Amino acid sequence: MFFYICKFLAWLPLVMLFPTRMKGKKNLPKGKAIISCNHKSNMDIVNYLLHTPKKIKILAKKEIFKNKLFGAVMKSYGGIPIDRDSNDINAIKECMKALKAGKQLFVFPEGTRLKDESKVLGELKSGMAMIAVKTKTPIVPVWVEKKARIFRRNTYRIGEAFELSDFYGKKLDEETLAQANEVVKQKMLALYEEGVSEKEAKMKKKNKNRKTQKEG
Repeated sequence: MFFYICKFLAWLPLVMLFPTRMKGKKNLPKGKAIISCNHKSNMDIVNYLLHTPKKIKILAKKEIFKNKLFGAVMKSYGGIPIDRDSNDINAIKECMKALKAGKQLFVFPEGTRLKDESKVLGELKSGMAMIAVKTKTPIVPVWVEKKARIFRRNTYRIGEAFELSDFYGKKLDEETLAQANEVVKQKMLALYEEGVSEKEAKMKKKNKNRKTQKEG
C-alpha cells in the first residue's frame, strides 16, 4: 500500500518536472524478467517506476538505504541493498529468490552512474549476467537517452526481451561471463543506435521541409 501511496503523491509533480516518453512498453513481459538499464542519473529508476505499472524489485547500492525516509521508500518499492565493494552473496541470493518467485528485477549493470560523458556505456559488471543464466531469466534492455534535467524531455527505449540461453548449463567462469556480458552490451547499444538513427531521420526530414519551403 505504501508503494502505491508514494507513487500517487510523486507522479504529478515529477512528471511535470521530468517529462519522459516511454517507447516499447509492449516489450515488458508479464512474468519474471531482469530490466537491464544504463545509468545516467539518480532519476533513472524514479522515472521508470512512474511510467510503468508493475511493482518490481530494485537492486540498489546500500548507501541509499542509510537515509531513513528514502530507505523506507526504497524498501516499499522492493529495493534490495547491495554492497558494491564486496561480493555481496546475500543480495545475489535475494535477487535470485525474487526471480524464482516470478518477480521482475531492475538492475543497472554498470554498477554506478556513467560520469565520463565521452563514453556511451560503462563497463558491465558480471553479476547480472550470472543471475540471469542461473535463474534462466529473460533480460529486457532499457536505454535512457539523456541525463535527467528539470523540464528537459527524455526518452526511455525498452527493447525486446532476450535470454542468455547459449550459456545455460555452462561453467560460469570469468571468460564465459565476459561473453555473456558482451551479448547484453550489444543489445543495449542497439537501442542507443536506434535513437541516433531516429534523430538523424528527423533532422533529414526537417531539412528537406525547410528546403521545400524556400523553393516554394
